[in-house]
Amino acid sequence: MDKKSDCQVCRGQCCRYFGLPIETPETPGDFDDVRWYLLHMGTEVYVEDGDWYLNVRNKCKHLQPDSSCGIYSRRPRICSKYSMNECEAISDEYGHEHHFYNAEQLEAYARGYLRAKRRQAQLKAARRKARQPQISRTA
Repeated sequence: MDKKSDCQVCRGQCCRYFGLPIETPETPGDFDDVRWYLLHMGTEVYVEDGDWYLNVRNKCKHLQPDSSCGIYSRRPRICSKYSMNECEAISDEYGHEHHFYNAEQLEAYARGYLRAKRRQAQLKAARRKARQPQISRTA
């Protein structure tokens, strides 16, 4: 398939959103910050290869009705570097570890994540305490 045909097949999906890397949340406050993103229309958050991304569904103003680019010869570098091999409609490489479409999904994940993190910290503290020599107090 040529590029024009490929873009018509998927209707220019890559021109209908953009993803930006965000800090990986670790604390309840971090998760609340990510929740804020999801409270906005047209946003999603996904995790790919351990990295977190904010996905903003917002169509490029130069996407034409036939899914072609209205400024193809002057398109941004990020567009010209995009490979058809990366296209989500053509390749099967979009296997996100997690994909959150709303705040409730993120909150459920965060509860489990933070609970597991607390459990790991408690186990680590217990192991550290068990390795310390016991001081006996005899009178």
